[in-house]
Amino acid sequence: MSNIEIVKQKLYENNASLVVLFKDGNCKEYYNKRVEDIVSILKENKNALKDATIADKVIGKVAGSILTIAGVKEIYADTISKLVIPILEENNIKYEYNKKVEFIQNNDKTGMCPMENKFKDENNLINIYNNFVN
Repeated sequence: MSNIEIVKQKLYENNASLVVLFKDGNCKEYYNKRVEDIVSILKENKNALKDATIADKVIGKVAGSILTIAGVKEIYADTISKLVIPILEENNIKYEYNKKVEFIQNNDKTGMCPMENKFKDENNLINIYNNFVN
């Protein structure tokens, strides 16, 4: 089974919001919403996600940008925003998804997620990363 298949299976089996298969082979599940878990992992160790494979319920531009700067190797998203795909492709990050959407919706499903909206036109990934991790 490939690394991406491993994290994908755990994401759905355990209803996690994020599953990380770290470079050292350790696999861990997380259950917080939005980018909280990604940010807390990186605040504890900025290199923790280098060469990791992750599965996430939702990958928007913010999460994808943070994961790109963090050095993630592969991403599976249940739902992915079209806004993040060029970022992943330009940075040679392998990705798969279940559903592609124009943008990540807000909680009320009435418009764009505030984080996605705030950074939709930001092209400097380090600026996005620094807004959350530093």
